[in-house]
Amino acid sequence: MSTYTDRIQPTNSAIATYLENLLASKYQIPTFQRDVVWEKENVKKLWDSIYKFYPLGSILIWKTSTKLESHREIGGIKLADNFSSNEYQYILDGQQRTTALLMSIHGGKIADKENFEPTLYIDLTIEFTDATDDTSYKERFLFWDEIDDKDGQLKVNLERNKRYQQGSIVKLKDIKSDYDTIEDRLLESENNNYKKLYRKQLKRVRQIFDNYRISFIELRGIEVAEVCQIFERINQAGKPLDIFDIVVAKTFRIEDKKNNISGFYLRELINNFRESIVSSQYASIDNWTLLQMLAVVVKLSFPEAGIQNITDKYLNELKTEHIEAVWSDFKIAVAKTFDFFDNCLHIKGGRLIPYRYLYLTVTAYFHRNHKPDYSFLTKYFWYYSFHNADLLTNTTHLWQHIEFVNQQKAKITYSFNQFDIDKNSLRKSFYSYRGRLSRAILSLYANHKPQDWVKPHKDVLYDVYYLLTDKPNLHHIFPVNFIKQSGIASQIESDSLMNIAYLSQITNLKISDKNPLYYLKEYDEPGLEAVLRSHLIPTIILEWSRANALPEYALTIFIEERVNLLLEALRLKLDGIEFNIFDMGNRTDNIYS
Repeated sequence: MSTYTDRIQPTNSAIATYLENLLASKYQIPTFQRDVVWEKENVKKLWDSIYKFYPLGSILIWKTSTKLESHREIGGIKLADNFSSNEYQYILDGQQRTTALLMSIHGGKIADKENFEPTLYIDLTIEFTDATDDTSYKERFLFWDEIDDKDGQLKVNLERNKRYQQGSIVKLKDIKSDYDTIEDRLLESENNNYKKLYRKQLKRVRQIFDNYRISFIELRGIEVAEVCQIFERINQAGKPLDIFDIVVAKTFRIEDKKNNISGFYLRELINNFRESIVSSQYASIDNWTLLQMLAVVVKLSFPEAGIQNITDKYLNELKTEHIEAVWSDFKIAVAKTFDFFDNCLHIKGGRLIPYRYLYLTVTAYFHRNHKPDYSFLTKYFWYYSFHNADLLTNTTHLWQHIEFVNQQKAKITYSFNQFDIDKNSLRKSFYSYRGRLSRAILSLYANHKPQDWVKPHKDVLYDVYYLLTDKPNLHHIFPVNFIKQSGIASQIESDSLMNIAYLSQITNLKISDKNPLYYLKEYDEPGLEAVLRSHLIPTIILEWSRANALPEYALTIFIEERVNLLLEALRLKLDGIEFNIFDMGNRTDNIYS
């Protein structure tokens, strides 16, 4: 039985042994490792540290029985891709150093540098003075393009080329594998100083291969979820390791035509699926959410598969055979989910979905559901998006919701509880692309297919800048600067989502900071009232424009009117559900049933 002390073990290895083990496929680099950035200066500094017997920092190795998808080559050097073992050794941290060491000795190819030769040479004429020397490494360690002078233009390259021909500039690899030949060549020189100095440098490099130890930290008995955390913490400046990358690597299967075994690569399947999605606004949904949607479908199809939740611990239990079995159903359910959001609810951007878990619950509803009830699903969406309490914020809620939608799918009697909403929460709602109520309100505006003020026949959302970020292109009906200059309301009211509308960028820029009395006159053509209603904007503001006068507290009145319009629209969508409006601002209750 392993103990906590067995989980983390420091060890070390000679450079030569480490490189030989790499070539023998005793170590693998999982595909979730980031791309190698090859910089000549960094490689030289690496070897200068080794030359001075400085520590390089530990290489983190994960020892596990889990087989992952691994890189099949390092810099053009082929690694075995059909290896099998009772215990695999994956390099979690140290890929850059490993690649630099391997290619500087054995050569290879570097992406975007097709003609560059990464094999490293050492100039034995560069004398080692002391460990504090921090410049001579640039001359001591050389690449071939610093030795060979194809055009005969650089004098320094001519001199180096001459030393190379004389045998005082040599490959590191040759010192490792053919030391005696190099030493014999140096001994042939008649210059005793030459022999003494260069042989001293040569012996130092041999000592490096014989005695320099690379440090390792080996992890054993550690689950994938923990590996993700460890990887992220030791790579604070880099990209965190995603559980999606782990699942892709773990479920990878190499094609074996001889035994009629097909290949499996989840990343390729996901990418192909994205390209097939008709609702392009949803094709950019993140991998983590898609993986959780997949886990839900696997759990529904294979209750015994061990997928008890959508956390990293259980996502790690996804098996290739289960994913293959549900893949067709998964694609259909997810495509229907995106189509529901896009074409039924008219929400043209994934960032507007109030709860991320709605992707999962709606997918569960569409899973193997040949006669979905869109009326039910619409009520479900608006009920939970706007309910005063956050009812879909954790995985406990998630599975309760999935059970609820599956009851309806199975034609089992279902009912919604009383719907509660605080009127004051709508008044004081502000834009936040992470806020549930904020996204729900913007979704409701989008659902009514708001029309363009200039071209009333056209849905404005097709021209609106719809990538919601910290500062989306949303228009204030009462412009902020106009409010400040006129003093008609507070900052709180001016930033309320009740003062927001979707407009095309051109219209937004044209309106700018104008008084709504004036800019509305420019659009006051037959049909403008219908356009305003499509935005859930109270037409009372058009009456003020036509009368050329704003009443006192105009924005406050406008917000109250718009809150009422929004509530009425919501009540119609939740027809048949007890609808309870309360007001934490005025402490009054109204009940519609």
